[in-house]
Amino acid sequence: MNDEHPASLAGRRIVVGVSGSIAAYKAVLVVRRLLEAGAIVDVAMTPAAAAFVTPLTFASLTHRPVVSDVLALDGDQQIAHIELAEAADAILLAPATANLLAELAAGLVPDAVTAIACASRAPVLVAPAMDAGMWTHPATQRNVAALRDYGYIVIEPEVGELASGLTGIGRLADPVHIVEAVERRFARSGDLEGVRVVVSAGGTREPIDPVRFIGNRSSGKMGAAIAEAARDRGASVTLVAGSMSVTPPRGVTVVEATTAAAMREAIIGAAPHADILVMAAAVADFAPVRPAKRKIKRDGSALNVELVPNPDIVAEVGEMPEDVRPFLIGFAAESDDLEANATGKLRDKGLDLIVGNVIGGPFDAIGSDENKVTVFGVEGPLTDWPMLPKRQVAERLWDLIVDRYRKARDGESPAPRGGRRSGG
Repeated sequence: MNDEHPASLAGRRIVVGVSGSIAAYKAVLVVRRLLEAGAIVDVAMTPAAAAFVTPLTFASLTHRPVVSDVLALDGDQQIAHIELAEAADAILLAPATANLLAELAAGLVPDAVTAIACASRAPVLVAPAMDAGMWTHPATQRNVAALRDYGYIVIEPEVGELASGLTGIGRLADPVHIVEAVERRFARSGDLEGVRVVVSAGGTREPIDPVRFIGNRSSGKMGAAIAEAARDRGASVTLVAGSMSVTPPRGVTVVEATTAAAMREAIIGAAPHADILVMAAAVADFAPVRPAKRKIKRDGSALNVELVPNPDIVAEVGEMPEDVRPFLIGFAAESDDLEANATGKLRDKGLDLIVGNVIGGPFDAIGSDENKVTVFGVEGPLTDWPMLPKRQVAERLWDLIVDRYRKARDGESPAPRGGRRSGG
């Protein structure tokens, strides 16, 4: 159990909705942990969920009746699911099957669980669990995106062994992490309130001619997840978007910058007005000296393209005067010597933190939905996280960034360039 905010759930009324997944047995552990944290827990179940875990199990734990019939009345002859929807401080759907996600996205309410979620004004947290193929299916991802647009908080599934015997993404998040996400909703949901955050994401494309370019494989997924998580914590977010394979999250200001020059202009303009800058974009190191104005025709001869270094945007921000320089986080994708290269960049570019990941091999995250990162400060590595979905990485990053930002702002933590502005 997370002890950082031990009283954050005390007295909170949490409705746990359980759907028909083999992971339903883990909902018992989730309910127990919520009760241990001091929450008042009511459980609603779909008919299929009762085939995996009996209502009596949850009733024995919570000492409260379980709602499984959308037409059921409570002891005061009120419609039970409406009473729970109105009284809930938060609704947690764990596990949430692909079918449940589809019903919620479409606004269908065939059972007590979906009826409670749709009728309530309380925040809804969704912890999906399903086979990897179901989770990655375009329809499921579309439904998840719709739920996020509705304001639902999605607790990403984890990578691990699935009921099918295969290994992949789709496993229900660990009960400890699920309860921590509920705690964050009450204890940390506003920890970036009033803070101005700028995030860069995606790759840049440096034109060779009107149709060809020099670029990289960056998808922008990590930067988008970081921007989205900051938005959900109350920050005012600007996303400087390079070439991305994902749609930028709603509720953030998007500035398109697909070349290094455009990204530099956007970042240098935004940085003095930001409290925190996260440079997650993969800016191309080189660009053609003279891009051709017309498409270069292939004639069988070799083509020589003269390249020049692109501006080092993060280093420029690191050199800004202390009264306008934001708290600065960089990224380092390295094929070898991660710690030496990442800490060298942190020191040379005047960063407060740097997020490092290894490219190539089993942990290559470029274009993937998961990432394995190590965060470094001036004192060395600060984390030892496993491979995680990128949204979970983003949440953990913000936990760390917020703590370090506040301490740096108050002059309490190591900082490569001394004091910090007092924004936020």
